Amino acid sequence: MDVTLLYFEGCPNWRVVDERLATIASARSDISVTRRVVESIDEAERLGFHGSPSILVDGEDAFADADTAVGLFCRVYRTPGGPAGAPTVDQLRAVLTSA
Repeated sequence: MDVTLLYFEGCPNWRVVDERLATIASARSDISVTRRVVESIDEAERLGFHGSPSILVDGEDAFADADTAVGLFCRVYRTPGGPAGAPTVDQLRAVLTSA
């Protein structure tokens, strides 16, 4: 399974997701994680980038819905503890298990 972490340098939350994905991937040989910096609005629109960090699983945004905007901004995730800059480890595991 290919997981791509899309982010822009100004958003601190991508590092949290990167660490969480690394933890999950270390226990699963079927997961390959790639990191990609999104550097412009044009690139964000072309990629369908729903804010930083975005997690693509086999090319599909694992957490986006029809209302998720496209652009260069820090993304907010709904977590059991309330809004956060990154999905929880459990949320990431659930998405990767169901993919």
